[in-house]
Amino acid sequence: MIEAVALSTPELGDRTYLLHDRNVAVVIDPQRDIDRVMTAAATARVRIACVAETHIHNDYVSGGWSISQQLGVPYLVADGETVSFDRQAVHPGDEIGIGMSFSLRVVATPGHTPHHVSYVVLEHGRPVSVCTGGSMLFGSTGRTDLFGRDSAVALARCQYQSVQELARLPDWVAVLPTHGFGSFCSVGPSAKIESSTIEQQRSENLVFQTSSEEAFVAALLSGSTAYPSYYCHMAARNRRGMPRPDLSPPSIFDEAQLQAAVGSAAWMVDVRARTAFASAHLYRSINVEHGIQFTTYLGWLLPEDAPLVLMAETNEVAAAAQRDLTRIGIDELAGRYVGRLPPPALRKIVRSYPVRGFAELAEVRHLPGHVTLDVRRQDEWETGHLEGAVNLPLHELTEHVTELPQGTLWIHCAAGFRAGIAASLLERAGRQVVLIDDQLTPANVQDRWVHATRG
Repeated sequence: MIEAVALSTPELGDRTYLLHDRNVAVVIDPQRDIDRVMTAAATARVRIACVAETHIHNDYVSGGWSISQQLGVPYLVADGETVSFDRQAVHPGDEIGIGMSFSLRVVATPGHTPHHVSYVVLEHGRPVSVCTGGSMLFGSTGRTDLFGRDSAVALARCQYQSVQELARLPDWVAVLPTHGFGSFCSVGPSAKIESSTIEQQRSENLVFQTSSEEAFVAALLSGSTAYPSYYCHMAARNRRGMPRPDLSPPSIFDEAQLQAAVGSAAWMVDVRARTAFASAHLYRSINVEHGIQFTTYLGWLLPEDAPLVLMAETNEVAAAAQRDLTRIGIDELAGRYVGRLPPPALRKIVRSYPVRGFAELAEVRHLPGHVTLDVRRQDEWETGHLEGAVNLPLHELTEHVTELPQGTLWIHCAAGFRAGIAASLLERAGRQVVLIDDQLTPANVQDRWVHATRG
């Protein structure tokens, strides 16, 4: 029996798969930190026979080339892709033997990318699962606008046909997508489920919820939101093949080096919880709380040439943050500081700002000198927002900070994470800020909410 081990990367909203028959295995769409794959194979006591990509990824650095080089196994990549390394080019209809009773059949599924393929997993010639990459997701599909708006419509039509093609597989076939678990490579909210089948997707997927191909294209493109700026670098790195990351600790900063960095162009990123940062932090430091969204938003905001210094209270958190960043190709760190934050020796350059909720905002929002700043994306703003608020999405903040109204900025997002980042950036830019660490819910904002039909 073929088993599918899903290796989740919730920090990027993706999954890697180790498929095996208890003897040999294939790895599908691996993340860059391949030690997880090796550990999973060792735990299952299987030999990795090959590694395969459904597409050239835009949201993370692949570990496929690295696995192939380390183990000396074939690297399956679609023939239409231009890459600078040796690979086993695969074509629609190819069947690649993995074990005695285990093989992959290649299916062309363009849409998310022009040369996207899916792999139907066969056991004794019978389909048991299908690795769909960024094609058929749980309830949705991969976005088609990563190559620009000019090609988005044509690729959306391809995506529609690709999902229709996959839906012809037997009911029982398990669907194993790479995206759709929080990745910006997917469109709209994916179904909150852990597994699915072709039968389920025929009734639940966006493709089959729309009345026609035209309706699907319109729904897909209207659901495409802004995506992280680092995406533009990922495909180029994956086309040349990236080595496994060096996870050894970077230079360790002491208090004197931290103080020197305060006056430099370095991004001194404090990864503590946003409320702890607000209560006391180093002047000009930036808060990106370590957690599920850390990699996406730090990668999105970090200037390309800015030296990066990580600041954490434990070695474990610092190492986890470093690993997370290598998944999107941020390998070079200027240094890291581990210890009490802010460092007691630097108390003369410690700053703070208040943390409040929507109830406190209601008391001052009409008073002169107080500005409500909503840092959610524009698509979120358009579904509804606080009356009188100003919208400047977090990912556009540093480019337009001088355009914000004067006064104390009361900053909110949907739950507080992005507002915490924005508050630190705006304080660094010299503004007076208040962090609203609160859930944006009807109960919290009451009659101050402007619905989409009104706004």
